[in-house]
Amino acid sequence: MTESYDKPKALGGKSKPYRKQKPRGAKPAKNGCVKPESGKGVRQREDTAEAVITGFSPKQPFGIGAVLSPVPAVIVSCGSVEAPNAMTAAWTGTVNTIPPKLYISLRKERYSYEIIKATGEFVVNLTTRELVRAADYLGVRSGRNEDKLSNLGLSVSPSPKLGAPMLDKSPVSIECRVDKIIPLGSHDMFIADIVGVNVSPELIDESGRLRLDRAGLIAYCHGEYYALGEKLGSFGYSVRKKQHGHGKKIK
Repeated sequence: MTESYDKPKALGGKSKPYRKQKPRGAKPAKNGCVKPESGKGVRQREDTAEAVITGFSPKQPFGIGAVLSPVPAVIVSCGSVEAPNAMTAAWTGTVNTIPPKLYISLRKERYSYEIIKATGEFVVNLTTRELVRAADYLGVRSGRNEDKLSNLGLSVSPSPKLGAPMLDKSPVSIECRVDKIIPLGSHDMFIADIVGVNVSPELIDESGRLRLDRAGLIAYCHGEYYALGEKLGSFGYSVRKKQHGHGKKIK
C-alpha cells in the first residue's frame, strides 16, 4: 500500500495523493466499490472477486518487486490523544510469538515516521469493511497538512498502556512499543513489542474465544482492497482425525 501511494512521487511527479480512476462504464456498488457494467469485453467482478483460475501454465519471469499478497492494510495511530495522527500501512506483520512482536515498515518522509521514532510507540488498528475508505484516505493524505482523523470524523481513546491513542471505530487495537529500527532501503522497519491487545466485546464468544471472523476484516492485494470471505479450513485441518460412518475415526 505504501508503495502504491508513493507511486506519483517515485515516478518524478508532484507529491499529490494517488487517486485511482474508475473504469469506463463503471457504477459504484452499494458497498462503495466500483462494479463494472456487464457487456462485451468487460470483465465481471462482483463484490468479492473475479472468476478464479484453477489451472496455470508454466511460470515466466516477471521482474523483481514487492508482490507478496495479500497483506493486511492496518491503520497505525500515533502521537497522543490530544494530538493524534494516523496512517495506513500494508508492510506489516507478526515477527515473533514469545515474546509477541510485530513490525511496520515506513518511509522516512512519512509524517508518522517522525512521531513514532520520537515517541517509540504506536497502535495497530485492524481495518474493517466500514473503515476501508478511511484507510485509503489515511494512506494518501499527510498529517503535516491536515488533521486527517478530524476530517474523517474518527475519534480516538487513550490506550491502557501507552500514550499513543487507539482508534475507536476499529474493533481490535494492538499497543506496540518500539524495540528497534532497522534501515532497509526505501523503508525502515520498526520492530515492536506487543504490550497490549484491546478487543471489542462483540468479538468474544460465550466460551471466551476471539472471533475475528465476525469483524469484517479486509486485506490489500496489489493495489486493491478486498473483504475476507469464505472459510476454507482451520489450522491443522489437513491432518485432523475425522468422524466417518458409525463413529469410526479415519485420518
